[in-house]
Amino acid sequence: PASLTKLMTAYIATLEIRRGQIGENDPVTVSENAWRTGGSRMFIKVGSQVTVSDLLHGIIIQSGNDASVALSEHIAGSEDAFADLMNKTAADLGMVNSHFMNPTGLPNPDHYATAHDMALLARAIIHEDPAHYAIYSQKEFFWNGIKQPNRNLLLWRDKTVDGLKTGHTEEAGYCMVSSAVRDGMRLIAVVFGTNSEQARAAETQKLLTYGFRFFETQTFYQKGTELAQAPVWKGTERQVKAGLAEDLTMTMPKGELKKLAASMTMNPQLVAPIAKGDVIGKVEVKLDDKVVHSANLIALDAVEEGGIFRRLWDSIRLFFYGLFN
Repeated sequence: PASLTKLMTAYIATLEIRRGQIGENDPVTVSENAWRTGGSRMFIKVGSQVTVSDLLHGIIIQSGNDASVALSEHIAGSEDAFADLMNKTAADLGMVNSHFMNPTGLPNPDHYATAHDMALLARAIIHEDPAHYAIYSQKEFFWNGIKQPNRNLLLWRDKTVDGLKTGHTEEAGYCMVSSAVRDGMRLIAVVFGTNSEQARAAETQKLLTYGFRFFETQTFYQKGTELAQAPVWKGTERQVKAGLAEDLTMTMPKGELKKLAASMTMNPQLVAPIAKGDVIGKVEVKLDDKVVHSANLIALDAVEEGGIFRRLWDSIRLFFYGLFN
C-alpha cells in the first residue's frame, strides 16, 4: 500500500492521544534511525525535539517517513513493536487481508493490504475522530523552512473531497484513498497501482462520480434510540431497552434500499446483572432473504441484580421454562 500505510500510523497516534497515552504537545526526540529513513521526508533533524502534533501533520500532509518512524518509536519504543501494534489494530478493525511490517510503507514482502481493508481504515479515521480528520484536508504544511504541498490533487480540483492520503512506490504504483461528501452522503474511494499522479487522481475522481451518480445512503436506525425491549430474569427491572451503539446506515445502488427489510432477535434468557452497553441481541438487514448487514443490539440501560426473592422465584420459573422449551 506504499504510503497509504501512514493512515494506520496516524490512526494509532490519534488513538493514543484520545486514550491519554500521549499528548499533542509532547516533545519527541528524533533518533538517528528516524532521521536516516529514506523516501519522502518532513526534514526533521536528528537530536531535535518535535511535538506529536507537528509529526502528525508531517505524516498526513507531507507523507514524512522520518516523522512516521519518530512517532512510532515514541509510541511503541521501536518500529518492530509499532508494527505489532499496527497488526493488532488492523485485526480490531476487521482488516483481515492486511499485514504491516513498518510505519512508513517502504517495500517489504510481508507488508501488504487490500483496497477494501484501506477503506475500512479510512472509515474509522473519518468517523471516530473528526477533529484529527480535518488535518487530511489541509493543502500544505510548513516545517523547518520548507513548505510542502499535500499530494492529494483532488483537494484542489473537487471542493467536496476532504481527504485522505496518497502513496507511491515502484512496487505498488501510484495509490490513493480519498473521501468526499455530496448532499449529505459520504463515499470513500480506493485506487491502487496506477502509473502516475495524474492517473490516480483521475481514476479516483471517476470512482467518486460513479458512486454519487448510482448509489444512495439511508440511515435505518440511529444510535441510542430504543428499538425494542427484552425480558430480563433475576433483575430489579423486568425489561431492558435495546438499541444500537452506532447508526445503522447503508449505501446501496439506487432503488435497492426500498427492497430491504430489517428484523431483530434477542438473546434468550437475559439474566441480571446487565451492564449498559452489553450485547443483548442482533438486528439483521436482508435483501431477498439474504443478510446484507447485521449489527449488535446493546442494552441502553443497566439492570441491577434483583433481591433474593426475585432471584429465587425467577430461578424456579427458569427451571420450568427450560423443561418446556
